[in-house]
Amino acid sequence: MTPPLHRVLSDEGFRIFFPLAALHAALWPLIWTGVWSLDLPFAGDLPPGVWHGYEMVFGSWGAALIGFLTTAAPEWTDTRRLRGRALWVLAAAWGVGRVAGLTGWDPLLWPGALADALWLFALPGYLLHLSWRKRTTRVLSFAGWTFALALAGMAARVHMIAGDAEQAATALRFAGLQFTGLLALALARIAVPVTNIVLDPTETTSPFRPHPGRLNLASGLVALALAGGLARLSPAVTGFLWLAAGAAFMDRMAEGFVGRESLRAEILVMGAASGFTGLGLLAYGAAALGAPWGGTAALHLALMGGLGLGVLAVLAIAGRFHTGQSLGLNPLTKAAFLLAGAATGLRALPEMGLLPWPPGPLHLLAAALWSAAFLAWLVDYWPAIRDPATLNAHQC
Repeated sequence: MTPPLHRVLSDEGFRIFFPLAALHAALWPLIWTGVWSLDLPFAGDLPPGVWHGYEMVFGSWGAALIGFLTTAAPEWTDTRRLRGRALWVLAAAWGVGRVAGLTGWDPLLWPGALADALWLFALPGYLLHLSWRKRTTRVLSFAGWTFALALAGMAARVHMIAGDAEQAATALRFAGLQFTGLLALALARIAVPVTNIVLDPTETTSPFRPHPGRLNLASGLVALALAGGLARLSPAVTGFLWLAAGAAFMDRMAEGFVGRESLRAEILVMGAASGFTGLGLLAYGAAALGAPWGGTAALHLALMGGLGLGVLAVLAIAGRFHTGQSLGLNPLTKAAFLLAGAATGLRALPEMGLLPWPPGPLHLLAAALWSAAFLAWLVDYWPAIRDPATLNAHQC
């Protein structure tokens, strides 16, 4: 008997949350720029930009994080995965917060905050439970980062409820930068097996073995730079710390040069994610040292380009493996990578003075390209995700 769609989608975290992440990333910025004209219909004292920043960090990237961790953590710890009702509860909690962000209606701030608190603190709790149950440290780093992310998210919500836009923006910037640390951890876990499969499809050898001292260098330096910010070190000191973190991401990108196989889309997109993040953090550090551009444009390079391509890489690679497909991405997904990169450049580079301002509404053009990127991925992967025949068909 063929299982109904809701059971197929709740069989594993990625089946619910990867499409939700893609839909949110595609639709929320496009609605904000094309329908609301950079405003929100019920926004009160809070600037719409604060709502937009919160939604991108905890909406799009939040759904991708839930899907990734509820799918990967059981594999890393050899435990049963979350299924059924538990996943739908997480999806409902995530969804309540997104309704608030779509309208900017102040009375929804408290319900949205409580709903986001549920899934934000559930993630580190789930990881700590797995760690304790299996007596393993494999997920402790993710537990620490997700707990810190939950604290930053709640700090942003509290300041939003209080109407303190400046402090809310500071907490959101901190949370977005925390996501770059999570990206570094995720790429460190994904890049090694993927690169080895690309180099040896038979999986009988492991020709790619990165230096263990550099494996978590990027996430460690992001943590150090964040600690410097919390300690209120001078802008010059924190600027140099972000330069170091950016350089570590560029080093991670360089690890992707493994001969002619470096031109494979799976390797290129992971390298591009590290490259955009590295360039963004370098520009962010340079801005603190007096470079002629603002920190916001630099953050778009890291958080839109780096995280955007990193999320697309996870959605594409994990989506194939967990639906029983081998590596070898389709043209539509490759086009999604190009569209996301183009959207990032269009959004950030003119503001930095590194590209002429294009004709027409800049934010809407960038949002249209961005939306097309995530919709392209969804069109490519939705048939396999919803297909009951792909249940329990993992390839790695």
